[in-house]
Amino acid sequence: MDGALEQRRLLVSDAERMHVVQLLERATGLGRISLTEFTQRSEAALAARTRGELNAVLVDVPGMVLNESVARGELVLGHNAMSSLERRGRWTVPGRVVLRGTAGNTLLDFTEAVIAEPVVTIELHNALGATSLILPLGATVNVDSLAMTAGTVTDKVGGGDLPGDPHFILTGAVRFGSVEIKHPPRKSRFFRR
Repeated sequence: MDGALEQRRLLVSDAERMHVVQLLERATGLGRISLTEFTQRSEAALAARTRGELNAVLVDVPGMVLNESVARGELVLGHNAMSSLERRGRWTVPGRVVLRGTAGNTLLDFTEAVIAEPVVTIELHNALGATSLILPLGATVNVDSLAMTAGTVTDKVGGGDLPGDPHFILTGAVRFGSVEIKHPPRKSRFFRR
């Protein structure tokens, strides 16, 4: 069977659907489609079951392409040496995140993220850098598969007795670097008399 035909028949995930809705939002902001078209296409994207149905929503919008790493349920992030990478706010997190960097700082804040799967694997490949992960309340983490060489892991979240929702698994290798995992800071309350 033709490979392209096979690709069109593949079932899609919630992460893929959300990725397409984000592309449609961007196309609307750029004036490529109207608000009415955005509504119609978003509804079609959210109802799509296969890759072919999902791609049909974008096929005639210039410059809008389904990110294949999201389609595979994977997000690859990286930064150049001695630079930083930060993700905050509302962003789509698939079931697998690959993070690459050297001698830089990385902050991934998952507290407002749209997390597509109950278990998220974060594969770290980092040397001489600092990685901070802020997990939502109720989330748990397992760092047993993360290989550390002359580095530190500070886990302020832990795994608990049962996996949380969501549950994060850290894998990969960190050399001469640090990884800090924590929940968001609690908001202090000030009372006036």
